[in-house]
Amino acid sequence: MADVTDAPIFDPIAFRLDGEQADLIARVRQLAAERFAPRAAQHDREASFPTENYRDLRAAGLLAICIPRAHGGLGADYRTYALAAAEIARYCGATALTWNMHVGSTLWAGALADDLDMDASTRAEHARRRALHFRRIVADGAIYAQPFSEGNASAVGSIPFGTVATPVDGGWRVTGRKVFASLSGHAAYYGVLCTEVAADARASRRNTAYLAIPANAAGVSVTGEWDPLGMRGTVSRTLEFANVFAEHDAALMPRGLYFQSALRWPHMFLLLTPTYLGLAQAAYDFTVSYLRRGRRGSVVKQLVVAEMRIKLEQTKALWFQAISEAHVDPTPEQRLRAYAAQFTTMETANDLARLAIRTCGGHSMLRSLPLERIYRDSRCGSLMAPWTAEVCLERIGHGALYNEGETDT
Repeated sequence: MADVTDAPIFDPIAFRLDGEQADLIARVRQLAAERFAPRAAQHDREASFPTENYRDLRAAGLLAICIPRAHGGLGADYRTYALAAAEIARYCGATALTWNMHVGSTLWAGALADDLDMDASTRAEHARRRALHFRRIVADGAIYAQPFSEGNASAVGSIPFGTVATPVDGGWRVTGRKVFASLSGHAAYYGVLCTEVAADARASRRNTAYLAIPANAAGVSVTGEWDPLGMRGTVSRTLEFANVFAEHDAALMPRGLYFQSALRWPHMFLLLTPTYLGLAQAAYDFTVSYLRRGRRGSVVKQLVVAEMRIKLEQTKALWFQAISEAHVDPTPEQRLRAYAAQFTTMETANDLARLAIRTCGGHSMLRSLPLERIYRDSRCGSLMAPWTAEVCLERIGHGALYNEGETDT
């Protein structure tokens, strides 16, 4: 591959990345710039899934980026993956966002689960099961989705998931519905969060199960159209599960471990932000490149570029700090910083795209150029559950004014 002239979003020396991290991220950036960027407009216009990009990701070993080396993967940690994902988003937001759903499945079952409490037998059984999932990805190139939303309060943790897994001989019967389910019709397995409920039991968030259901299982269907404002290449149609059988080895996590992880490893939900950090960089990159072709002499435009650079640097600094301190049982301050990083990244990405359109002028909105797609894709970030912009603001405000367990009574 030819050298890519774009500088990395995070300079390895300035941000103290080691050589292995820098090399992997550079390889990802080169792949995205050369292969994904030329295809992005077509997938956006057609609302078609970037299948070719996934073939390239597999060939580069990047479907297994966070699978441990012992299982045949690249063994990248949380931060390294996040930095790589931001570089992909710089060139194709939809590919980065769907790749996150796949990689998140391996991180949740992998390094994240290792930090959580399990008894010895449960841990051994989890290790055996996740090895099966890792093998499918490494050996077969299987793509895992992560359908989450149900159009209710379950995604933000207020109520149990409405998708129900009823225990039966050999596994579960799953019934329910997931909306905005990225990779619908294109993943080999859907990692479904559902509530395990026996016939005589009440639904509880503590009994959340995380099951990898084969896309070709009887009772699985993809419904509805996909014609949204942005992120059109994610093909996030609705998934229906009608009495679908899932065997015991479908479990990506033991029952209840997701509930523990949501409480103790909250940065798992920050992994949507690399996509929007990359889009923020893309908006700035476009503006500088566009104005350097003949309109950079305007002082007014120089001032807007300066404002964009300041906003971008502020966002990068906060985001990098937040992903660097992701670990089990973060302090209250680290939790608040994670919410602040989520809110800032999602809002700033679209703000930079807005400023880019204003200062570059009318021609920048043509579909032959990427800025109008960047604008539409970036507008979707603040809506992403479970940490929507409103959820982040509420939790930051409450967390700043109340210590854990405090009330006004």
